[in-house]
Amino acid sequence: MQSWIRFRRADGSIGHGRTDGVGSDRVIEYDGPGYVDPRPTGAAYKLDELHLLAPCEPGKVVALWNNFHALARKLEKPVPTHPLFLIKPATSLAGPGDAVERPRSYDGKIVYEGELGIVIGKKARNVSVAEAASHIFGYTIVNDVTAAELIAADPSFPQWTRAKGFDTFGCIGPAIVPGFDWRAASVKTRLDGVERQNYPLSDMIFSPEEQVSRISQDLTLMPGDVIAVGTSLGVGSMKDGAVVEVSIDGIGSLVNHVRG
Repeated sequence: MQSWIRFRRADGSIGHGRTDGVGSDRVIEYDGPGYVDPRPTGAAYKLDELHLLAPCEPGKVVALWNNFHALARKLEKPVPTHPLFLIKPATSLAGPGDAVERPRSYDGKIVYEGELGIVIGKKARNVSVAEAASHIFGYTIVNDVTAAELIAADPSFPQWTRAKGFDTFGCIGPAIVPGFDWRAASVKTRLDGVERQNYPLSDMIFSPEEQVSRISQDLTLMPGDVIAVGTSLGVGSMKDGAVVEVSIDGIGSLVNHVRG
């Protein structure tokens, strides 16, 4: 299965490319990201010659909450009738191998949330569920990092965007896989080598197509935007120096570390 990556060359320039899937070490360069109908440049690289970046540059990341039945049961929350979401800004973007930087203004708990990410391929506004699949370019991995103690720091206003919007708190990568069959896949998160999350994506409350359709009724989704579909059981804190790896078979592994 093909996958799309974004990379930095040894000379510091940035490019886009396609591989033949997880484990392939040959990258065919294209003149843009996969969702803009790019053309091959004629260049090719070995994967280990390149530094991987976040595979897309979203204008926004739409991050869902309470989108898995198991977590809703644990939290004793009702199943929502519409996706519950917040927006992570484009400035929160981090890629494979990047550090999650502890904010200078915050010394509390920083939390990992391993998730599947939907990458939008074409503009979506008021699309139906039946139309939604044609607006999905592919799937990636997200670590939706959160400064957990900020959410309820002010009892008059839950601060979801502040807690999740810091620079480097939107980890995405390593690749985008079009046509990925999420129904049979699971998300696994390891913290310093110890498995902390292992949950099936089939437990989602709203399918990717339902998410794209319903969210597009609320705001316009643009090519390159990412929907983080929400997380399930096993969320926990990351100490300074910790290494977190989120993996989904068929997409790969997203590895980041916390820098205080």
